[in-house]
This record gives sequence, structure tokens and C-alpha cells, in this order.
Amino acid sequence: MADGFPNKPKILRGAFVEFGLSLPPLVVVFQYNPLQLTRNRSLSFAVPTPPPPGRKMAPPTMPTRTLRQFHGQFSNLLDLQKQQLVSVQEQSIGFDIRLDATDKLNEGDTITEQFGIAPQIATLEQMVHPKDESLLGAALGALLGGSKGFSFTRGANPPLVLFIFGRKRVLPVNINSMNITETEFSTDLNPLRATVGVSLTVIEGKSVPYLYSKAMLEAMSVLNLANIASIANVVVPG
Repeated sequence: MADGFPNKPKILRGAFVEFGLSLPPLVVVFQYNPLQLTRNRSLSFAVPTPPPPGRKMAPPTMPTRTLRQFHGQFSNLLDLQKQQLVSVQEQSIGFDIRLDATDKLNEGDTITEQFGIAPQIATLEQMVHPKDESLLGAALGALLGGSKGFSFTRGANPPLVLFIFGRKRVLPVNINSMNITETEFSTDLNPLRATVGVSLTVIEGKSVPYLYSKAMLEAMSVLNLANIASIANVVVPG
């Protein structure tokens, strides 16, 4: 049904999509996009061992044990940047997925009337279960390729999932945790509303999805150069 706004922009939806062919395939398109994403990347810094050659060190009775002591030996910040040990952790992402059967119940959707949002919740749960524990996957794999030693279940690990959030973020992730809160039920006790809190770790490396998203991130950083003139309003010591 037309809503009276023919030029209304299409709103993209986020999704979890299993990467690679397996049975059964796992796809969950978010009914509602998250209200917020929490993204975190932690770094740790340490003193190199042994110290850089030629660098003046503290007296033997006061060995350089702390990062603060190590920093105190440098007057050139670029030298310090090269010498200190830095460990960069992978990015973590956290958000809530909201599920609600109300709209489809109003539309008379048969599956929703019988099962509520249980199918969506079940698919999310399968994303954190080892694929070879799937009874359906094992049966289909045996039927289609098991006789030749080929498996569609992708081994003992949980499936590899892509977190897709717009055109610039297609990230391979590990799902670290999934917290499901069901808040309303039908007369058959099928869930009608739920919030699923997920914690993800981005799998960073040379995969095509990650490199694509990394390229988009760098492109956005380049576009920020349009704001370079604002540096005039910042006091930078000479």
C-alpha cells in the first residue's frame, strides 16, 4: 500500500548472514535497526625488552620497569612512537536486536500467528551452535553428499557470520555472547516480543569482506579532509 510519499528514501536494514554454503543456511534481517551500536577497540602499551640501543637509560639501581619511566627518556615523540610496544586488539561491537510480532499479526501472517517470533530467535540461536550439531544439516548432508564424504555442516565450529550494516560495513564477526530476553507470549507460549543483546568481535585480516569495509573506513577518513580548515581554530604549539 502506498504511504503517500513516492520519494521517500528506502531505509536499509542490518542483518546477520552466514558466510559460505551450509545447511540449513542462516539469515536474519533485523526487523528494526538497532537504536545504537557500541564499538570498542582497546590498545595496550609496554616497555620494550631489551631497551633500544643507544638510548640513555635510568641508573642500574632504578631500572626502567614502568611505561612512565620509559616515556621519560624521550624528548622526541616520533622516536617514542617507534620504540614503545603497542598491542592493538580487534574491534568489538555490541547492540540489541528488537523483535516484535505485532505488525505481522495485524497482516494475518500464518507463520507468525502459529509461532510468533520463535523462527527468528531460533535462527539467531543456531548462529552460536556448532554446525555439526545440526540434526537437519546432518540429515540433508547425508542425503546430498554424505555418501561421498562431503559435508554441508562446515565442521565442529559455529558458523562464520557477516554483520551487514549499510553499504560501508560488511564485517566478518565472531559472536561472543547472545542474551535473549522474551517479554510477551501468545496463548501457546510462543514469544511475541524479544530483545536479543549481542556482543561481536570483528575478524580482521585479509578476507574480502573485511578489506572492503576497511577501504570504506579509509575513504571516509579522506573525506574528513574537507574539514581541515577548522584547524585554524585549534591552538597547536610550534
